Amino acid sequence: MVQEVNRQFIEQVDGFEVIGVASNGKDGLQKIRDLTPDLVIMDIFMPILDGVETIHQIRKQQTDVDVIVISAANDQKTIRKMMQNGAFDYLIKPFKFDRLKLTLEKYYIYSIQQSEDALLSQTELDKIMFQKDSAKEDGYVVIQENLPKGLNAATLTQIKEFLNNQTVPLSAEEVADGIGIARVTARRYLDYLKGAGILDLDVQYGGIGRPINKYIMKRQR
Repeated sequence: MVQEVNRQFIEQVDGFEVIGVASNGKDGLQKIRDLTPDLVIMDIFMPILDGVETIHQIRKQQTDVDVIVISAANDQKTIRKMMQNGAFDYLIKPFKFDRLKLTLEKYYIYSIQQSEDALLSQTELDKIMFQKDSAKEDGYVVIQENLPKGLNAATLTQIKEFLNNQTVPLSAEEVADGIGIARVTARRYLDYLKGAGILDLDVQYGGIGRPINKYIMKRQR
């Protein structure tokens, strides 16, 4: 189900090899049965069977395979359905290679820790579960209800994930350029995150002109 452009991205990450490509959900299900991959990367918008129905069929058939979603679909209902059906992560197009690399690296560690032959203590199990759950803290898909009007949970997640990877404060313009949204949109989300206590505001004064507001995650201060 992964497209050729994603194949090139995936195979740049150590530990991963693309063993099959499908053009639609139905073909993808057959390839999963034939090739028994560890991980499937799929879109929501696929012919014959879309991503929601495909992952439903995967779980219905009790196929032992993990799923990462890469899609332009950013509505909460779709994202929730995919996560409820066990998607490891959900990347919203357009995405940057670093974002895909991050989730693949986390999945690689997770898959090693999940080895069937491993006998785990409670402490080791907690580490595995917390590692997977930490995806939410690190900017993975989080469905957040009751956002202010005009704010979208998927975009909020993108911004948090982007800022989680920064070590210096960034302006609204820099954030907007980094994830491909309008500056005014970025500012609305940054102001919301600042008000929620998630970001620190760093007001920088340069030469002539207005001061520049820059933002950084509180945990990085």
